[in-house]
Amino acid sequence: MVTPTTVRTVDLRSDTVTKPTESMRSAMANAEVDDDVLGNDPTALRLEKEVAEIAGKEAAMFVPSGTMGNLISVLVHCDERGSEVILGDDSHIHIYENGGVSSLGGVHPRTVKNEEDGKMEIGAIEAAVRSPKGDLHHPVTKLICLETTQANCGVGELAKKHGLKLHIDGARIFNASVALGVPVKRIVQAADSVSICLSKGIGAPVGSVIVGSKRFITKARWLRKTLGGGMRQIGVLCAAALVALHENVAKLEDDHKKARILAEGLNRIERLRVNVAAVETNIIYVDIPEDPKFGAEEACKSLEDVGVLVIPQATFRIRIVLHHQISDVDVEYVLSCFEKTF
Repeated sequence: MVTPTTVRTVDLRSDTVTKPTESMRSAMANAEVDDDVLGNDPTALRLEKEVAEIAGKEAAMFVPSGTMGNLISVLVHCDERGSEVILGDDSHIHIYENGGVSSLGGVHPRTVKNEEDGKMEIGAIEAAVRSPKGDLHHPVTKLICLETTQANCGVGELAKKHGLKLHIDGARIFNASVALGVPVKRIVQAADSVSICLSKGIGAPVGSVIVGSKRFITKARWLRKTLGGGMRQIGVLCAAALVALHENVAKLEDDHKKARILAEGLNRIERLRVNVAAVETNIIYVDIPEDPKFGAEEACKSLEDVGVLVIPQATFRIRIVLHHQISDVDVEYVLSCFEKTF
Protein backbone atom coordinates (compact mmCIF):
# COMPACT_ATOMS: atom_id res chain seq x y z
CA MET A 1 0.00 0.00 0.00
CA VAL A 2 1.15 3.54 -0.75
CA THR A 3 1.95 5.45 2.45
CA PRO A 4 1.20 9.16 2.86
CA THR A 5 4.86 10.16 3.24
CA THR A 6 4.97 12.14 -0.01
CA VAL A 7 2.07 14.48 -0.56
CA ARG A 8 0.25 14.01 -3.84
CA THR A 9 -3.08 15.53 -4.80
CA VAL A 10 -6.09 13.28 -5.27
CA ASP A 11 -9.16 15.38 -6.01
CA LEU A 12 -12.35 13.56 -5.02
CA ARG A 13 -14.57 16.59 -4.43
CA SER A 14 -16.64 15.81 -7.52
CA ASP A 15 -16.42 14.29 -11.00
CA THR A 16 -16.68 17.88 -12.27
CA VAL A 17 -13.01 18.50 -11.41
CA THR A 18 -11.56 16.49 -14.29
CA LYS A 19 -9.15 18.21 -16.69
CA PRO A 20 -9.64 18.04 -20.48
CA THR A 21 -7.69 15.14 -21.97
CA GLU A 22 -5.18 15.64 -24.77
CA SER A 23 -7.69 14.25 -27.27
CA MET A 24 -10.28 16.76 -26.02
CA ARG A 25 -7.82 19.65 -26.34
CA SER A 26 -6.92 18.58 -29.86
CA ALA A 27 -10.59 18.28 -30.84
CA MET A 28 -11.30 21.73 -29.40
CA ALA A 29 -8.39 23.30 -31.27
CA ASN A 30 -9.52 21.79 -34.57
CA ALA A 31 -13.30 22.08 -34.12
CA GLU A 32 -15.38 23.18 -37.09
CA VAL A 33 -17.49 26.08 -35.80
CA ASP A 34 -20.07 28.66 -36.77
CA ASP A 35 -22.65 30.82 -34.99
CA ASP A 36 -24.87 28.57 -32.89
CA VAL A 37 -27.33 31.35 -32.08
CA LEU A 38 -28.04 31.41 -35.81
CA GLY A 39 -28.28 27.61 -35.72
CA ASN A 40 -25.25 26.98 -37.91
CA ASP A 41 -22.52 25.47 -35.70
CA PRO A 42 -21.85 22.03 -37.26
CA THR A 43 -20.09 20.53 -34.24
CA ALA A 44 -22.92 21.59 -31.94
CA LEU A 45 -25.45 20.11 -34.33
CA ARG A 46 -23.53 16.83 -34.40
CA LEU A 47 -23.37 16.63 -30.61
CA GLU A 48 -27.07 17.43 -30.27
CA LYS A 49 -28.00 14.81 -32.85
CA GLU A 50 -25.93 12.13 -31.10
CA VAL A 51 -27.30 12.89 -27.63
CA ALA A 52 -30.90 12.95 -28.94
CA GLU A 53 -30.35 9.51 -30.47
CA ILE A 54 -28.78 8.17 -27.26
CA ALA A 55 -31.81 9.39 -25.28
CA GLY A 56 -34.34 8.27 -27.89
CA LYS A 57 -35.80 11.79 -28.27
CA GLU A 58 -36.56 13.92 -31.33
CA ALA A 59 -34.27 16.85 -30.65
CA ALA A 60 -31.61 18.27 -28.34
CA MET A 61 -29.96 21.54 -27.35
CA PHE A 62 -26.58 22.31 -25.74
CA VAL A 63 -26.64 24.51 -22.63
CA PRO A 64 -23.79 25.87 -20.51
CA SER A 65 -24.80 24.00 -17.34
CA GLY A 66 -27.14 21.45 -15.86
CA THR A 67 -28.72 24.17 -13.76
CA MET A 68 -29.68 26.11 -16.88
CA GLY A 69 -30.88 22.90 -18.54
CA ASN A 70 -33.18 22.06 -15.65
CA LEU A 71 -34.43 25.64 -15.36
CA ILE A 72 -35.26 25.87 -19.06
CA SER A 73 -37.04 22.51 -18.95
CA VAL A 74 -39.18 23.47 -15.97
CA LEU A 75 -40.08 26.83 -17.53
CA VAL A 76 -41.08 25.25 -20.84
CA HIS A 77 -43.44 22.83 -19.10
CA CYS A 78 -44.72 25.31 -16.49
CA ASP A 79 -45.51 28.12 -18.90
CA GLU A 80 -47.92 29.94 -16.57
CA ARG A 81 -46.60 31.75 -13.51
CA GLY A 82 -47.92 30.14 -10.36
CA SER A 83 -47.80 26.63 -11.83
CA GLU A 84 -46.59 23.90 -9.52
CA VAL A 85 -43.81 21.33 -9.89
CA ILE A 86 -43.53 18.20 -7.76
CA LEU A 87 -39.95 17.28 -6.87
CA GLY A 88 -37.88 15.62 -4.16
CA ASP A 89 -37.17 17.52 -0.95
CA ASP A 90 -33.46 16.70 -1.34
CA SER A 91 -33.33 17.01 -5.13
CA HIS A 92 -30.67 19.04 -6.90
CA ILE A 93 -33.24 21.35 -8.52
CA HIS A 94 -34.80 22.14 -5.14
CA ILE A 95 -31.65 22.45 -3.00
CA TYR A 96 -28.69 23.33 -5.21
CA GLU A 97 -29.99 25.48 -8.08
CA ASN A 98 -30.55 28.79 -6.28
CA GLY A 99 -34.34 28.50 -6.32
CA GLY A 100 -34.31 29.52 -9.98
CA VAL A 101 -37.63 27.89 -10.83
CA SER A 102 -39.30 30.19 -8.29
CA SER A 103 -37.27 33.38 -8.59
CA LEU A 104 -37.05 33.42 -12.38
CA GLY A 105 -40.06 31.37 -13.42
CA GLY A 106 -42.66 31.98 -10.74
CA VAL A 107 -43.03 28.20 -10.40
CA HIS A 108 -44.14 26.83 -7.03
CA PRO A 109 -42.17 23.81 -5.74
CA ARG A 110 -44.17 21.07 -3.99
CA THR A 111 -41.76 18.68 -2.33
CA VAL A 112 -42.07 14.97 -1.66
CA LYS A 113 -39.69 13.20 0.70
CA ASN A 114 -36.64 11.56 -0.87
CA GLU A 115 -35.85 8.20 0.71
CA GLU A 116 -32.27 7.23 1.62
CA ASP A 117 -31.68 5.91 -1.91
CA GLY A 118 -33.06 9.10 -3.47
CA LYS A 119 -36.40 7.66 -4.57
CA MET A 120 -39.83 9.10 -3.87
CA GLU A 121 -42.80 6.91 -3.06
CA ILE A 122 -45.23 6.87 -5.98
CA GLY A 123 -48.16 7.11 -3.59
CA ALA A 124 -46.65 10.26 -2.09
CA ILE A 125 -46.14 11.76 -5.55
CA GLU A 126 -49.75 11.09 -6.51
CA ALA A 127 -50.99 12.52 -3.22
CA ALA A 128 -49.08 15.73 -3.96
CA VAL A 129 -50.80 16.31 -7.33
CA ARG A 130 -53.18 19.29 -7.30
CA SER A 131 -55.78 19.44 -10.04
CA PRO A 132 -57.25 22.54 -11.72
CA LYS A 133 -60.59 21.14 -10.57
CA GLY A 134 -59.45 21.15 -6.95
CA ASP A 135 -59.34 23.78 -4.21
CA LEU A 136 -58.90 27.23 -5.76
CA HIS A 137 -56.58 28.15 -2.86
CA HIS A 138 -53.91 25.85 -4.33
CA PRO A 139 -51.58 26.18 -7.31
CA VAL A 140 -52.10 23.71 -10.16
CA THR A 141 -49.57 20.93 -10.72
CA LYS A 142 -48.06 20.93 -14.20
CA LEU A 143 -44.86 18.90 -13.86
CA ILE A 144 -43.08 16.11 -12.00
CA CYS A 145 -39.28 16.25 -11.76
CA LEU A 146 -37.24 13.15 -11.00
CA GLU A 147 -33.58 12.38 -10.70
CA THR A 148 -32.05 9.38 -12.46
CA THR A 149 -32.53 7.17 -9.39
CA GLN A 150 -36.26 6.88 -10.14
CA ALA A 151 -36.40 7.50 -13.85
CA ASN A 152 -38.19 4.28 -14.75
CA CYS A 153 -40.40 3.31 -11.80
CA GLY A 154 -43.94 3.92 -12.98
CA VAL A 155 -43.94 7.69 -12.58
CA GLY A 156 -44.41 8.16 -16.33
CA GLU A 157 -47.75 6.36 -16.19
CA LEU A 158 -48.72 8.44 -13.15
CA ALA A 159 -47.89 11.67 -15.00
CA LYS A 160 -49.99 10.64 -18.00
CA LYS A 161 -52.89 9.67 -15.76
CA HIS A 162 -53.02 13.21 -14.38
CA GLY A 163 -52.13 15.02 -17.61
CA LEU A 164 -48.74 16.13 -16.29
CA LYS A 165 -45.33 16.44 -17.92
CA LEU A 166 -42.29 14.53 -16.64
CA HIS A 167 -38.76 15.94 -16.54
CA ILE A 168 -35.70 13.91 -15.54
CA ASP A 169 -32.58 15.53 -14.14
CA GLY A 170 -30.12 13.05 -15.65
CA ALA A 171 -26.97 14.58 -14.19
CA ARG A 172 -25.21 11.20 -14.05
CA ILE A 173 -27.44 9.30 -16.47
CA PHE A 174 -24.47 7.54 -18.09
CA ASN A 175 -23.31 6.22 -14.70
CA ALA A 176 -26.82 4.91 -14.08
CA SER A 177 -26.97 3.31 -17.52
CA VAL A 178 -23.66 1.49 -17.01
CA ALA A 179 -24.51 0.39 -13.46
CA LEU A 180 -27.92 -0.95 -14.49
CA GLY A 181 -26.77 -2.39 -17.81
CA VAL A 182 -29.69 -0.57 -19.44
CA PRO A 183 -29.50 1.88 -22.39
CA VAL A 184 -30.10 5.54 -21.59
CA LYS A 185 -33.10 5.70 -23.93
CA ARG A 186 -34.84 2.96 -21.97
CA ILE A 187 -34.24 4.70 -18.64
CA VAL A 188 -35.76 7.97 -19.89
CA GLN A 189 -38.39 6.62 -22.28
CA ALA A 190 -41.31 7.96 -20.20
CA ALA A 191 -39.85 11.45 -19.87
CA ASP A 192 -41.00 14.50 -21.81
CA SER A 193 -37.61 16.11 -21.27
CA VAL A 194 -34.20 15.18 -19.85
CA SER A 195 -31.19 17.24 -18.82
CA ILE A 196 -27.99 15.26 -19.49
CA CYS A 197 -24.79 16.54 -17.90
CA LEU A 198 -21.60 16.16 -19.93
CA SER A 199 -19.18 17.57 -17.35
CA LYS A 200 -19.83 15.07 -14.55
CA GLY A 201 -19.37 11.33 -15.08
CA ILE A 202 -17.97 11.44 -18.60
CA GLY A 203 -15.63 14.35 -17.94
CA ALA A 204 -16.30 16.97 -20.61
CA PRO A 205 -15.00 20.38 -19.50
CA VAL A 206 -18.31 22.25 -19.88
CA GLY A 207 -21.97 21.79 -20.58
CA SER A 208 -25.15 19.78 -20.60
CA VAL A 209 -27.67 18.84 -23.29
CA ILE A 210 -31.43 18.88 -22.85
CA VAL A 211 -33.53 16.56 -24.98
CA GLY A 212 -37.21 16.26 -25.82
CA SER A 213 -39.65 16.74 -28.67
CA LYS A 214 -38.94 19.18 -31.51
CA ARG A 215 -41.66 21.44 -30.13
CA PHE A 216 -40.09 21.37 -26.67
CA ILE A 217 -36.61 22.22 -28.01
CA THR A 218 -37.98 25.06 -30.15
CA LYS A 219 -39.40 26.67 -27.00
CA ALA A 220 -36.22 25.85 -25.09
CA ARG A 221 -34.08 27.77 -27.60
CA TRP A 222 -36.06 30.94 -26.94
CA LEU A 223 -35.58 30.54 -23.19
CA ARG A 224 -31.87 29.78 -23.54
CA LYS A 225 -31.43 33.08 -25.37
CA THR A 226 -33.45 34.91 -22.69
CA LEU A 227 -31.22 33.47 -19.94
CA GLY A 228 -28.00 34.45 -21.70
CA GLY A 229 -27.13 30.96 -22.87
CA GLY A 230 -26.59 31.78 -26.55
CA MET A 231 -22.82 31.34 -26.92
CA ARG A 232 -22.02 31.64 -30.63
CA GLN A 233 -19.08 29.32 -31.62
CA ILE A 234 -19.89 26.61 -29.09
CA GLY A 235 -18.44 23.92 -31.34
CA VAL A 236 -15.18 24.43 -29.42
CA LEU A 237 -16.94 23.10 -26.31
CA CYS A 238 -19.08 20.55 -28.12
CA ALA A 239 -15.98 19.00 -29.71
CA ALA A 240 -14.65 18.09 -26.26
CA ALA A 241 -18.07 16.75 -25.28
CA LEU A 242 -18.10 14.48 -28.33
CA VAL A 243 -14.72 13.07 -27.29
CA ALA A 244 -16.13 12.48 -23.79
CA LEU A 245 -19.11 10.62 -25.25
CA HIS A 246 -16.96 8.47 -27.53
CA GLU A 247 -14.09 7.73 -25.11
CA ASN A 248 -15.22 8.05 -21.50
CA VAL A 249 -18.57 6.28 -21.23
CA ALA A 250 -16.62 3.02 -21.54
CA LYS A 251 -14.47 4.06 -18.54
CA LEU A 252 -17.39 4.43 -16.14
CA GLU A 253 -17.48 0.75 -15.20
CA ASP A 254 -13.87 1.04 -14.05
CA ASP A 255 -14.75 4.16 -12.02
CA HIS A 256 -17.51 2.20 -10.32
CA LYS A 257 -15.14 -0.70 -9.52
CA LYS A 258 -12.62 1.69 -7.96
CA ALA A 259 -15.41 3.27 -5.92
CA ARG A 260 -16.40 -0.13 -4.54
CA ILE A 261 -12.79 -1.01 -3.71
CA LEU A 262 -12.36 2.32 -1.92
CA ALA A 263 -15.69 1.95 -0.11
CA GLU A 264 -14.79 -1.54 1.12
CA GLY A 265 -11.38 -0.34 2.28
CA LEU A 266 -12.83 2.65 4.14
CA ASN A 267 -15.45 0.45 5.79
CA ARG A 268 -12.65 -1.73 7.17
CA ILE A 269 -11.24 1.25 9.08
CA GLU A 270 -12.59 0.76 12.60
CA ARG A 271 -13.83 4.30 13.21
CA LEU A 272 -15.50 4.75 9.82
CA ARG A 273 -18.75 3.44 8.39
CA VAL A 274 -19.71 3.10 4.74
CA ASN A 275 -22.87 1.49 3.36
CA VAL A 276 -20.94 -0.52 0.78
CA ALA A 277 -24.09 -2.05 -0.71
CA ALA A 278 -25.30 1.45 -1.61
CA VAL A 279 -22.16 2.21 -3.65
CA GLU A 280 -23.50 1.33 -7.10
CA THR A 281 -21.78 4.02 -9.15
CA ASN A 282 -18.98 6.52 -8.39
CA ILE A 283 -20.21 8.23 -5.19
CA ILE A 284 -19.33 7.20 -1.63
CA TYR A 285 -20.66 8.58 1.66
CA VAL A 286 -18.41 8.06 4.69
CA ASP A 287 -19.81 8.40 8.21
CA ILE A 288 -17.19 9.47 10.75
CA PRO A 289 -17.28 9.38 14.58
CA GLU A 290 -19.61 11.98 16.11
CA ASP A 291 -16.85 13.94 17.82
CA PRO A 292 -17.91 17.59 18.26
CA LYS A 293 -14.25 18.64 18.12
CA PHE A 294 -13.51 16.75 14.88
CA GLY A 295 -16.42 16.75 12.51
CA ALA A 296 -16.50 16.50 8.73
CA GLU A 297 -15.21 20.05 8.21
CA GLU A 298 -12.13 19.39 10.37
CA ALA A 299 -11.57 15.96 8.83
CA CYS A 300 -11.67 17.41 5.30
CA LYS A 301 -9.09 20.04 6.29
CA SER A 302 -6.81 17.35 7.75
CA LEU A 303 -7.13 15.25 4.60
CA GLU A 304 -6.42 18.31 2.45
CA ASP A 305 -3.11 18.73 4.30
CA VAL A 306 -2.02 15.38 2.86
CA GLY A 307 -3.40 16.10 -0.59
CA VAL A 308 -6.78 14.35 -0.44
CA LEU A 309 -9.59 16.70 -1.46
CA VAL A 310 -13.08 15.72 -0.32
CA ILE A 311 -16.11 17.69 0.87
CA PRO A 312 -18.36 17.47 3.95
CA GLN A 313 -21.86 16.24 3.19
CA ALA A 314 -23.18 16.69 6.73
CA THR A 315 -21.78 17.37 10.20
CA PHE A 316 -20.31 13.88 10.45
CA ARG A 317 -20.45 12.67 6.85
CA ILE A 318 -17.96 13.05 3.99
CA ARG A 319 -18.72 12.69 0.30
CA ILE A 320 -16.25 11.14 -2.15
CA VAL A 321 -16.71 11.10 -5.93
CA LEU A 322 -14.46 9.09 -8.25
CA HIS A 323 -13.80 9.82 -11.91
CA HIS A 324 -11.73 8.61 -14.84
CA GLN A 325 -8.61 10.50 -13.75
CA ILE A 326 -8.33 8.59 -10.46
CA SER A 327 -5.87 5.67 -10.61
CA ASP A 328 -5.52 2.49 -8.57
CA VAL A 329 -2.50 4.09 -6.87
CA ASP A 330 -4.65 7.11 -5.98
CA VAL A 331 -7.19 4.81 -4.32
CA GLU A 332 -4.46 3.18 -2.23
CA TYR A 333 -3.11 6.59 -1.24
CA VAL A 334 -6.55 7.82 -0.18
CA LEU A 335 -7.07 4.74 2.00
CA SER A 336 -3.73 5.23 3.70
CA CYS A 337 -4.53 8.91 4.36
CA PHE A 338 -7.93 8.07 5.89
CA GLU A 339 -6.26 5.44 8.08
CA LYS A 340 -3.78 8.06 9.32
CA THR A 341 -6.51 10.66 9.88
CA PHE A 342 -8.88 8.36 11.79
